[in-house]
Amino acid sequence: MKNKDQVEITTYKPKYLKSFKDLNIEWISTYFEVEPNDVKALDHAEEYIINKGGEIFSAILDNEVLGVCALIKSDGKNYDYELAKMAVSPKAQGKGVGLLLAKSAIKWATEKGASKVYLESNTKLKPAIKLYEKLGFKEVEGLSSSYNRVDIQMMLILNSETGL
Repeated sequence: MKNKDQVEITTYKPKYLKSFKDLNIEWISTYFEVEPNDVKALDHAEEYIINKGGEIFSAILDNEVLGVCALIKSDGKNYDYELAKMAVSPKAQGKGVGLLLAKSAIKWATEKGASKVYLESNTKLKPAIKLYEKLGFKEVEGLSSSYNRVDIQMMLILNSETGL
């Protein structure tokens, strides 16, 4: 990867849906097992994420998708959006692409008036957990997850100072 400053973060475009699915399947199957809820979200991303008020972000460099993530609109009261389905191509990992994606997603959520962004992860994904902590996410408990691999849940409280 050349220069992360040349990476463009774009919101949902149908032409990037295949990359959204492929990058997610790749990382999930590397560390865990693809679960039914993964398939639902990835095979029907437009219906499951976009049409419900969420957004999908893609990190593009030279017309190639290097990373993706989604904000899924919550229908509950605990948080406004879930930061989900973040995946970065192995060749771009450790180069700041995940940080660019997460910052773009948080900025988008803030602009939509969100006050809380939630995420689920697994503690064996140490670089991801460090990234979330760097962004201000704090561990929370008591919310149920629909994924077997989840062993940590985190929340970011947005306010005017967060303004990433």
